Amino acid sequence: MTEEPYRWLEAVANRREYVREQLKGGSPVFAASLPEGILLLGVGGGQSKVFELFDRHALAGLGHPADIEKIRQAAIDAAHVEAFTRAPEDVSLRRLVGFGLGPQLKTNFEQIFSAPFLVELLLAELGAEPAHDLLFRLHFDGGFQVQTGGAMVAAPDPEAEAEAQKWLNEAVKPITDRAAAADILLQAWWLLSEHKPWIGAGPDEAARQEGWRESVKGKTVEIGWLARQGPRPARYQGTTLAELGL
Repeated sequence: MTEEPYRWLEAVANRREYVREQLKGGSPVFAASLPEGILLLGVGGGQSKVFELFDRHALAGLGHPADIEKIRQAAIDAAHVEAFTRAPEDVSLRRLVGFGLGPQLKTNFEQIFSAPFLVELLLAELGAEPAHDLLFRLHFDGGFQVQTGGAMVAAPDPEAEAEAQKWLNEAVKPITDRAAAADILLQAWWLLSEHKPWIGAGPDEAARQEGWRESVKGKTVEIGWLARQGPRPARYQGTTLAELGL
């Protein structure tokens, strides 16, 4: 009996290694807070990676499409219950993630006799102004980080993700329009996908732009936009590179 806790810890460690191995090679997703709204972006081979959740909320993810869909549906269901029992404007990501999605993912991950969710996720909540925008990074084991404004990335490699996060938060500071933001996010996507260095001898801006334009050929670039101003409560709209002039 005294060995059981150690066996459980070993099993959880093995599950963590298994999930990370399964997610290896997944295409990163991004979110950036701008003066006029929040931009979410993902590049894939045809499977959806960017989704609307509720009036002011959106999600982007990498991993198994069926698992992303399960989490997306759980978030939608929780948001509608919250809106019904309280009010639509009371639906918040802090509650959805902190009391719903996070515990659900943690429970699933620690139940060693069931299949874990193969997902890494970003969630965004549009505020009245950029300083009130919330970006959540939700992991397959239920852990999460939250930041106000700026940019956020979800990638399969934690070390590369941290480097990209640092680079992006500096790169998006002077950006105010969607086209420039999408360009920067695609540059970051290319750097991650090609395992390029971020500083020092890394590619310059022209090389990064040429790189992502060549790499997205034959792929689907999904762009979601949460507009800060709009005539209706639902602020989400999809857009394309062509519509942004890219």
